[in-house]
Amino acid sequence: MLRARRIQGRASSVGFDWDAADGAFAKAEEELTEFIHAAREGDPARVEEEFGDLLFSLVNVARFFSINPESALSAATDKFTERFKAVERRLKEAGKTPGESTLEEMDALWNEVKDERP
Repeated sequence: MLRARRIQGRASSVGFDWDAADGAFAKAEEELTEFIHAAREGDPARVEEEFGDLLFSLVNVARFFSINPESALSAATDKFTERFKAVERRLKEAGKTPGESTLEEMDALWNEVKDERP
């Protein structure tokens, strides 16, 4: 992500850039659509390529908002980890493990935890 951000910054510095974030949003939407189509077609190489394009476009969106994509992803991962640990604790209190629980049960607990914490 850092490499993508640096390359995009260099391109922007010579005028190869969107005028506003809306252009970056549109490109990200286009790349998401291409990724979805590739995933449905099932060609693993193309799915990976389109996923890379999607990530690259999202890094560009982040740039428009002065977001460090590495730290944003790290924070999101930390938040997920804390919420999942809370789900595991609640399951343990109920005498269950995630492997013994349904997705619906875990999702309900996830939503409870999400509503309780920022």
